[in-house]
Amino acid sequence: MTALAVVVGGVLTAAGVLAVWVRRRYLVTTVDGPSMEPALHSGDRLLVRRTRRVRAGQIVVVRVRPPTLAEPPPDHVPVPEAVPVMTEHPDGPLFIKRAIAVAGDPVPVDRVPCLGETRETTVPPGALVVLGDNAPTSWDSRDYGFVHAEQFIGVVIRRLQAG
Repeated sequence: MTALAVVVGGVLTAAGVLAVWVRRRYLVTTVDGPSMEPALHSGDRLLVRRTRRVRAGQIVVVRVRPPTLAEPPPDHVPVPEAVPVMTEHPDGPLFIKRAIAVAGDPVPVDRVPCLGETRETTVPPGALVVLGDNAPTSWDSRDYGFVHAEQFIGVVIRRLQAG
């Protein structure tokens, strides 16, 4: 009976270590909102690999805190149904966007005019520029500039089956 207890304890320990490894390496999240349409729709479940490596064009998950404003900026024009793609998660609000420029790429001031105000000509090390595929409904780098390394969660690797 002692040998059986040792084997069961070893299996449970290995399962626990594997579960911790999977949780640190992957994340499952759900799209909430239209900002990534037509590529992703509200309710889509996504498998995300936690990584620091990203290429332009990949769909990424970032954590960006919305600014605290007493009132909208003077140039703010409300867009009907402007809901950022996000979901509540224990780590904070997550946003799903497409990386359009990564560290070393030229700053895309043609697509993100507010970045023209920076002195940078290339995206700084550890930073990204992200946009939603459905621009009129997206809260993205056009609103908050660069996404920095500590705000980057990971890369979407696949859509999961519903259910």
